[in-house]
Amino acid sequence: MNDPILIAQGAKPIFLLPKMANRHGLIAGATGTGKTVTLQTLAENFSARGIPVFMADVKGDLAGMSQAGGNNPKIVERAKELGISDFKGEACPVVFWDVFSENGHPVRATVSEMGPLLLGRLLSLNDTQEGVLNMVFKIADESGLLLLDLKDLRSMVQYVADNADQFKTQYGNVSAASAGAIQRSLLELETQGADKFFGEPALDLDDLIQTQSGRGVVNILAAEKLMQQSPKVYATFLLWLLSELFERLPEIGDPEKPKLVFFFDEAHLLFSDIEPAVEQKIEQMVRLIRSKGVGVYFVSQNPLDIPDIVLGQLGNRVQHALRAFTPRDQKAVSAAAQTFRQNPKLKVERVLTELGVGEALVSMLDEEGKPGIVDRARIVPPRSQVGAITPEQRKQIVQSSSIAGHYEKTVDRESAYEKLQARAGVKAESAGAPAATPGASVPEAAKPSFFGKIESVFKPTIGPRGAIHDSMATSMAKSAARAASSQMGRQIIRGILGSFMGGRGR
Repeated sequence: MNDPILIAQGAKPIFLLPKMANRHGLIAGATGTGKTVTLQTLAENFSARGIPVFMADVKGDLAGMSQAGGNNPKIVERAKELGISDFKGEACPVVFWDVFSENGHPVRATVSEMGPLLLGRLLSLNDTQEGVLNMVFKIADESGLLLLDLKDLRSMVQYVADNADQFKTQYGNVSAASAGAIQRSLLELETQGADKFFGEPALDLDDLIQTQSGRGVVNILAAEKLMQQSPKVYATFLLWLLSELFERLPEIGDPEKPKLVFFFDEAHLLFSDIEPAVEQKIEQMVRLIRSKGVGVYFVSQNPLDIPDIVLGQLGNRVQHALRAFTPRDQKAVSAAAQTFRQNPKLKVERVLTELGVGEALVSMLDEEGKPGIVDRARIVPPRSQVGAITPEQRKQIVQSSSIAGHYEKTVDRESAYEKLQARAGVKAESAGAPAATPGASVPEAAKPSFFGKIESVFKPTIGPRGAIHDSMATSMAKSAARAASSQMGRQIIRGILGSFMGGRGR
């Protein structure tokens, strides 16, 4: 169903039109004012209309969407006050994800998919070090060495550093100091647990865009631990996911409802210390991904966390109470008030500091895409459970999922690490073997036959850790297919995300 979504009740009901949901939105307000409940209400209504949702659970209280609610006396009372006669508890189909594989299905990307620019930002590299990292990726691509996990990248950095003279003419200098800095940053990343994010099987975006019995699946990333250990990894992961959606989804124009709605919680982590040129690139991403049928909703405590150039793209607004204890707070209140289409019956700036829990200033786009006049309203309560669930409930949901067991089985196929280890072994054997006498004949038994060479190409190999890997022919076929489908698009998106993620001109 594509009927309007009842968001709140003010002087009159306020609706969000599904065909305007991909025009993006903002949910803002101080801690404890009701942002999470608003997010939950929006998400479950999208799900009820067959729209899949992705969100990060940074506090552990969104998991309740998997259970029917309606038992909380405050929720029931709010529904009566708003005149919702058919209010009853309803659960949403939920899939849990977790980078650490503890509270959901593992979610991974390969190092190659992440790309040097996102990794450079993640590793906090300077210009010179970013240049070396780009060189490492370029050499790996041209040498047919797959970068799947962090040990592949470590091996590749070492290989390039050890053979710096060989690459100097074509690619430029590689200093030992820069290579060492990259290795140290990779080690620090591993200690934060980020190594679990890199590898295979990588996340298939199709698994995020699923429906069950006509309801959109709500994908919840368990992000409590991730936020505590590495907020930068959290922000980079969500940004990578957005970039992958932008790259891979086809253009569909203005659909009757979004193909996916993406909630970006703790949005200030993305926009902190951002340069004006980067703001323009983010604005470009937000504007263009709309035509892919993806709605992006930023969730933040303070609207000043969102740059003006991006804020202007967020047509649907729910602004909860703001505090005005400091000059910066007062500035935020004034700025938030000015972003709405003014209501002559409201003194918006004053109301922003008076709103109660569950109240908000709400403005949604109308059928023509114009912002509605802002109104003070009470948010509709969610029908799913508000709050956390038990570990047993979560475990049961994970085990009964349609993708259970797929991402849990890690794959370690032959990639840069194994190939470089093999090269090093051959080099060591050659160094220790007696030199052949120039002009000496080679025994016939020692000469590889033509059919022996052909057979070796199709024969699986055993890696240094005992794992059975694809043959050379199979590996080349897989790599070629993957590269053909995504390499050009990834090069384009890497270019867009260069300054997007803080890359600088050299």
